[in-house]
Amino acid sequence: MPNTAQRIDPFPAFKFYVEIGGITHAVFSECTGLEAEVEVFEYEEGGLNDYVHKLPGRVKYADLTLKRGVASSDALWDWYAQTLQGRIERKNISVTLYDTSGSEYRRWNFDAAYPVKWTGPEFRADQNQPAIETLVFSHRGMQLA
Repeated sequence: MPNTAQRIDPFPAFKFYVEIGGITHAVFSECTGLEAEVEVFEYEEGGLNDYVHKLPGRVKYADLTLKRGVASSDALWDWYAQTLQGRIERKNISVTLYDTSGSEYRRWNFDAAYPVKWTGPEFRADQNQPAIETLVFSHRGMQLA
């Protein structure tokens, strides 16, 4: 009997776009921090030695980290500079994964994000690599759309 199962390939990790405040930024080379975790609270009940109760606690979200080649636009730096001056402007961020045909497959939405860290590029005269800057964003939560 012939195998009629269709081969399902994983989605390529390099086909993603980032929207910040409704503006698409397709220049990021790396995106990490799509992570959520339920904290576990352990409760030891007196007289019960067989196990420890593990109860769900708060949901904890990782910071979103984006890396990109240094570009001529200063829009993201200006947003971070506002944060340095204590003027927090929160924006929604979306990270969208596309399939091989270019259709949107999955979207992660980050609510009320703002930049909390900027790391500039490392310069080395003996290497021929693009200058990469890193931006880290805190947010109020992540939803899978």
